[in-house]
Amino acid sequence: MRFKSVLFLGFVFFLFSTSAEAQCSMCRAVLESEANGGTAEAVNNGILYLMAIPYVIVGGLFYFVYRKLKS
Repeated sequence: MRFKSVLFLGFVFFLFSTSAEAQCSMCRAVLESEANGGTAEAVNNGILYLMAIPYVIVGGLFYFVYRKLKS
């Protein structure tokens, strides 16, 4: 049962992953008008960095709460 639900969630994330590639219209226009992809790669890396930090903070918080409750 658990394997089927994980497999289903993985399929859903895979199915809707293509719609997550867009930026705002102004950023997209600037990035598409450039010849090299250096700025576009930097913007995408910045988005990933800004997206990852809250997950790291919340994950660390849950880890410390888990350790505190376990001891």
